[in-house]
Amino acid sequence: MFEYEITSKSSKCNARCGEFTTPHGKISTPVFMPVGTKATVKTASPDELKTLGSEIILANTYHLYMRPGHELIKRMGGLHKWMNWDKPILTDSGGFQVFSLAQEKRVNKGGKAAVKITEEGVEFKSHLDGSTHFFTPEKAIQIQHDLGADIIMAFDECAPALSDKSYTASAMTRTHNWLEKCIKEHEKLNKYQKLPRALFPIIQGGIHKDLRIESAKFVQTTSLPGIAIGGLSVGESREDMLEMIETVIPNLDGTQPVYLMGVGTPSDLIESIERGIDMFDCVHPTRMARHGAFWTNEGRFSIKKEQFKFDDSPLDANCQCYSCQNFSRSYLRHLIFEKEILGLRLMTIHNLHFLIDLTHQIREAISKDSFKKFKKNFYSKYKK
Repeated sequence: MFEYEITSKSSKCNARCGEFTTPHGKISTPVFMPVGTKATVKTASPDELKTLGSEIILANTYHLYMRPGHELIKRMGGLHKWMNWDKPILTDSGGFQVFSLAQEKRVNKGGKAAVKITEEGVEFKSHLDGSTHFFTPEKAIQIQHDLGADIIMAFDECAPALSDKSYTASAMTRTHNWLEKCIKEHEKLNKYQKLPRALFPIIQGGIHKDLRIESAKFVQTTSLPGIAIGGLSVGESREDMLEMIETVIPNLDGTQPVYLMGVGTPSDLIESIERGIDMFDCVHPTRMARHGAFWTNEGRFSIKKEQFKFDDSPLDANCQCYSCQNFSRSYLRHLIFEKEILGLRLMTIHNLHFLIDLTHQIREAISKDSFKKFKKNFYSKYKK
């Protein structure tokens, strides 16, 4: 279980295709994973996600812990049964939300940060009611085991993008120490599961090359089924993000899928895959849809623009998704302006289809060893 087989590689860069086996099916990589924060991908049903070709989705540990609670989900048979999704699920550890929501609260409401970090874990206040909670690495693993995901993430500290090197280093060391605790708890709990879970460790280190190398080498020694790169796309420049990927990849042995957390624009996928990334997730396509934005092969557009008012063409003439095969830009513009739920659903379907189909096209290109040609053709039309 949780074997990763590399099926093809580019001869000109680090792009590759593979298959990752889980208890709920195989995942073809490179893969984009839609985000179902609260056990649902916003406005999309499980059947629609399958029609789009989604092979795995994410759920958010922090939010599900807060409401309705992991105990309830466990009692209801776990996430797969509860949300009627029979394909793989990945859950994050909740660490990013613990820190980011506290930071957001401090910025918006003033005052001190709502988290207290110790070597044992993190004390934080709920964004819902202000109640106090404490996450240890062990508790983060326990919650994810109760949720029943196929892939679970180690508890880590994602230092803010503007942190100095000293703090970033201490956060990285703490992440490594917590990882050892996560592994111990995970191995203990996995013995009692009908279906095993795969634990992915997370590489940290900010935008400091030496820290990223140190973290990559430490994480590689754990020999876990996959590896994640965290702490990117959190405020640093795109150039810095890509440079950190280039720094990390040579320090991994290449036998595990590499997951770049929280990244999901078309150009970011292409650039990151070229550098050796296999897995992606991001709320971007669903969030864009709620604001009336969409992608085509020519770039990103807003359906709210006046130019689309009398436009009877689909969002993308080359797209095979349900939205593009049945509705015009004019109609979708109307739905978005009227805040109709159907508009959000149709825009979501298109945006998710665009990214999932993009990964399908990339996999085909890699298998034919024509990734570089595919990238050149893509950018000849697409405006970043």
